[in-house]
Amino acid sequence: MADTLLEQTRALHEDMERLERLIVKDFKQETKTHKEKLMQNHRVRKRLDVMQEAARKLVRIYEDDDGARKEEIAAIAQPDSGSFAGFYDRLKEIRDYHRKFPSNDVTEAENDEAALKEEPHVDFTGEEGLGRYLDLHEHFMRFVNSKFGKKLEYNEYVSGFGEHLTGVPKSQKSTKQYRDYLQQLCNYLKSFYERTQPLAQAQRQFAKMEEDVRGQWDAGTLPGWEDRGLRQISAADAGSGLDLQAFDSSEELETIGADRLKEALQALGLKCGGTPKERAQRLFLTKSTPLEQLDKKLFAKGVVAPSAQRSEEDIKKLQEGAFQVALLEARTQQLSELLRQVLADTKGRVEKKQAQTYEEMQAEQEEAEAELAPEDEDEEDAYVYNPLKLPLGWDGKPIPYWLYKLHGLNQEFKCEICGNHSYWGRRAFEKHFKEWRHQNGMRALGIPNNKNFYEVTKIDDAVALWKSMQDRGKGGFNPEIDEEFEDASGNVYNKKTYEDLKRQGII
Repeated sequence: MADTLLEQTRALHEDMERLERLIVKDFKQETKTHKEKLMQNHRVRKRLDVMQEAARKLVRIYEDDDGARKEEIAAIAQPDSGSFAGFYDRLKEIRDYHRKFPSNDVTEAENDEAALKEEPHVDFTGEEGLGRYLDLHEHFMRFVNSKFGKKLEYNEYVSGFGEHLTGVPKSQKSTKQYRDYLQQLCNYLKSFYERTQPLAQAQRQFAKMEEDVRGQWDAGTLPGWEDRGLRQISAADAGSGLDLQAFDSSEELETIGADRLKEALQALGLKCGGTPKERAQRLFLTKSTPLEQLDKKLFAKGVVAPSAQRSEEDIKKLQEGAFQVALLEARTQQLSELLRQVLADTKGRVEKKQAQTYEEMQAEQEEAEAELAPEDEDEEDAYVYNPLKLPLGWDGKPIPYWLYKLHGLNQEFKCEICGNHSYWGRRAFEKHFKEWRHQNGMRALGIPNNKNFYEVTKIDDAVALWKSMQDRGKGGFNPEIDEEFEDASGNVYNKKTYEDLKRQGII
């Protein structure tokens, strides 16, 4: 069937339309969890790749470099209307195909359920948590154990990720160890970004960034690389940060410690090995001797001494190597910016794990395993028959009707203080007096929420009761109320009632 170019063209167009419909259906599905959204993006990315491959094949067919398509069209549209040989040959071919494959019914509707629930395989480590966090332990160990790195904790490395590259001495940036570290770090971040954001146009962003870096490099305005890799090392190098004028001898300089001496020597591009005494002597030389006059043997490997004469080939090679390092640094910074939220989540996870107990870590691991486990679709899709709209129990099914009546869940209690909110059942109504909604309502009325206002649901009743309690709390003697009178029979009245009854002649 697909041995002709026209049939191949028709089949490719049909496949592209089918994939487009699948992508639209997939995007119409609601994704609730991180895993569902990630799987959906990877399914769409896979179909887009297939569509791109089909589009490239169609372009080659329509370009028709060998003229085969034109010949096939000419063979169909024969000028002699009485000749049907080609038509009957094609009809025979179609009949033979359908006789051989009778199950291919093109009239039946497409069943896309399996395609829409497919879960592409994506590799993530346990630390990455399905793309929620970064796993930087390997790169952290490489940074800590390298000559250009420094001793720090893993949470500090994650918190200052991207910024630690700016603290690397200029003399160490030309070393192979630093380039390998940057390359592996950049490859990991790029791989992580592509795995977590399969629909992002990463290559286009990298190409634009490389153009910007190249322009700044040629103009000599790239931050940190204004010299284009031709390091003019001087004693005033900002990386040294050490005032040698304050020291009168190498013995005094030795007192600052081996680590500080090493940092100062690295900043100047000098060898930093040996004992503290040898380091101090080597550094003290730069106080009275310009770097241009120092012996080449004192400079570290990969650092061209200022006194050395560089050929054009050496300069070009040095600049190209420095540009590659600058490009890797820029790419790492861009990826760090793209993954800024993931880095923040990773930092929070590291801090949380440091404060977790063994039981909490075990519970978190069980939750992650439960998320990865396949869901029971039959239970989720099963329809629950609930015509009386009864509350659902712990098993997701309606509770028995007798239990519904026993707890009085058919009784509705409204609370005006809670904004006429309804509470079903006596138990829920009694509990709501201590809940946030009722407390906020009482606070808005300026009334304390204590046991005196229990069972009070009307605003007017609550205000009147609060006013009565305030009047009673004021104290003092009120003759109309507090003064008592007794009649001949021993009955006790207040003053106002006694005088009224006396005027009427009752007592």
